[in-house]
Amino acid sequence: MPTELQLPISESAVRALKTGDVVALSGRIVTGRDAAHAFLVEHDRPEYRELLEGSFIYHCGPVVNRTSDGWEFVSAGPTTSIREEPYQDLVIERYGLRGVIGKGGMGARTLAACRKFGAVYLHAIGGAGAVIADSVRRVVEVRMLEEFGVPEAFWVIDVERLPAIVTMDSHGKSLHDTVLERSGEALSKLLATK
Repeated sequence: MPTELQLPISESAVRALKTGDVVALSGRIVTGRDAAHAFLVEHDRPEYRELLEGSFIYHCGPVVNRTSDGWEFVSAGPTTSIREEPYQDLVIERYGLRGVIGKGGMGARTLAACRKFGAVYLHAIGGAGAVIADSVRRVVEVRMLEEFGVPEAFWVIDVERLPAIVTMDSHGKSLHDTVLERSGEALSKLLATK
């Protein structure tokens, strides 16, 4: 059974998570990709801290439909997170984030920020965009749509039981690093038998 996480979430609840934990995330999150992260680093905006504090940012470029009363998510698959590595540590610190959702993991700077400030990285399943979109209960608002376009805008969404796996925790552990290390060892053994 997954661990149920309700947002906003406390630092102590995040610090209780460990790599390998399967979670179901409910509450308000915000999508953000390259343009959004650059914006958050270049501008110190208190209204964005209010929006992000105690919550998660999701590396996602959604596919959306305009409806008679707003927006709906058609697909909400994760995008590759490593592109946000130059920004993510500062965004975690400045805006009080408790976590990041994406795919592929992140680097040493983000891992250090998770450890220092009490945050985690959640790996969402790539290729499951339509399934993840079923977790989106409501689009609350969209910010910077005209400036950034649909994939890069800040989509403020309420989710219910969004499935993910903790792959970087607040204790300095990274499953991405472990897999890379073990893969390298396996490759070395294969090459040694030639």
